[in-house]
Amino acid sequence: MPAVKIGTKHQVTIPKEVFEKLHLKAGEWVEAIAQEGKIVLIPKQLTDKPPVPRLNKEEQRILAEAKEKIAKINTDTLHSAGLNSKEIKVAVKAGLIDPDQAWWWHEDWQKGEREADKDLAKGRYKQFDNIENLIKELNS
Repeated sequence: MPAVKIGTKHQVTIPKEVFEKLHLKAGEWVEAIAQEGKIVLIPKQLTDKPPVPRLNKEEQRILAEAKEKIAKINTDTLHSAGLNSKEIKVAVKAGLIDPDQAWWWHEDWQKGEREADKDLAKGRYKQFDNIENLIKELNS
């Protein structure tokens, strides 16, 4: 059984063989409990995700394109294209995007995001000190 040292900020390093055996990934959460004089770390899944279904070759190709588009949207909305319906369907199937938020990734919506980014860049917006002034502007 490997021993680990507790750091100054109460940190411990999970030994590689344990980390790999439990298929853990950096950034994942574990629950830490004291149990009969022992520290027990229990891997936690913060959201219930069903197992990812198998994708056929065509779906794998579509998913690769969707991943590229999503990465571009996340880094440069102004110069990126949204997903088409097939890409969204496969990305949802693969668990890459939440089905409840699929609309946001569609090209129709992304077009509006690009327009909004252009307006912001050109200073075409107003700021309000309070809700009353915002409502007054909306009603004028």
